Amino acid sequence: MAEAPKAPEAKGAAQKKRKTTIPEFVNQVRTETSKVVWPTREETVRTAIFVFIFMVVLALFFFGVDSLFNAVVNFLLTLA
Repeated sequence: MAEAPKAPEAKGAAQKKRKTTIPEFVNQVRTETSKVVWPTREETVRTAIFVFIFMVVLALFFFGVDSLFNAVVNFLLTLA
């Protein structure tokens, strides 16, 4: 059975294993951070309000479900 020819090792393979120095890392972080599109204050406030409202709605929902289960369990316990 014929074997597939092996790909020659790339010269960059040895360079990929090289560790990044701290100054290089800091420069890379600064470069990537400058590419980020940061939300405006209005977007941040709007999102925070939405999260708060959604949290209240979910809290009320789970409170209702918990109260319903509590009522059902208490009713079943009174039957025994």
